[in-house]
Amino acid sequence: MPRSSAAGRIALLALLGLCLAAFFLLDGPAYLNLETLKASRDWLQALYARHPVAMVGAFVGLYVLAAALSLPGAVVMTLAGSAIFGFWIGLLAVSFASSIGATLACACSRYLLRDMVASRFGPRLARLDAGLARDGAWYLLSLRLVPVIPFFLINLGMGLTAMPLSRFYWVSQLGMLPGTMVFVLAGTQLGRVERIGDVLSPGLLGALALLGMFPLLAKAVVRRLRRKPEVSGRDERN
Repeated sequence: MPRSSAAGRIALLALLGLCLAAFFLLDGPAYLNLETLKASRDWLQALYARHPVAMVGAFVGLYVLAAALSLPGAVVMTLAGSAIFGFWIGLLAVSFASSIGATLACACSRYLLRDMVASRFGPRLARLDAGLARDGAWYLLSLRLVPVIPFFLINLGMGLTAMPLSRFYWVSQLGMLPGTMVFVLAGTQLGRVERIGDVLSPGLLGALALLGMFPLLAKAVVRRLRRKPEVSGRDERN
């Protein structure tokens, strides 16, 4: 590795370390909880009314940073998006910020933290390679549609694969959208949500699990349809 590349990698790793240290030293987790959000909702809404563009920009920037660093509190930030901005602005902000942040996390895993991620999560991520080899992007889409899978682990794991970052981004954008819509909708009703589990009912998780199976079923149907013309062609030649 060229000396300049090694120095750049060390500088980026140092920056990531400083960001993580600052988050915990400043007691970041204390601000990313449901009680704090509910207590400060009115103040944040008033601030948004005065400075809408700046507020949305700051929110997107913070969300991207949190997702890129795999910081805790993504669910609360998703709820906050619509609690402050309303459903549609919240959905757009959260959807794009979460996908961009996930892609940055994947890039960090691939180019900066590859050895560390492989040594720590390698055995747990072996199934990712098998799933991608079998189903390609459909496999990632199915993982994104099921919210019980730790997304931070998917982001890190995909960094060890050969999937292009552009494909990782658009599949993540599409696959996370249904779950994002559910949480954003819950955020508009924040006064009725007393705990995170209120938006994770068994019925909801079951429905999203079925959504996760849909891409794989659809691909099986496509494969079957593609084989039919080949079979018909052989029959006609015989």
